[in-house]
Amino acid sequence: MAEVKPNYTLDERGEVCPIPDVDTRKKLKEMKSGEILEVLIDYALSKERIPAGVKEIGGEVLSIEEIGPSEWRILIKKL
Repeated sequence: MAEVKPNYTLDERGEVCPIPDVDTRKKLKEMKSGEILEVLIDYALSKERIPAGVKEIGGEVLSIEEIGPSEWRILIKKL
C-alpha cells in the first residue's frame, strides 16, 4: 500500500477528551469528500473515541498506528 499523504494534520498531543474528538469532528465537517485527515494524539481514550465518532459524520478510519510511547497517528478519509 502506498504511503497516504494527508491533506490536513491535527496535532492533538497534550489534549484530553473531549477536545481531540470535538476538533476532529469539526475539521472533518469542513473537508471535501476523498480528503485525508491525519490526527496525532497521545491520549489513549481518544484512540477509541475518535474512530467511533467519525463514522457518525461520514468518515472512514484508514489506519491507527503507534508512533511513539503513548502516541498514535490516526488517518481518516472523508467519505
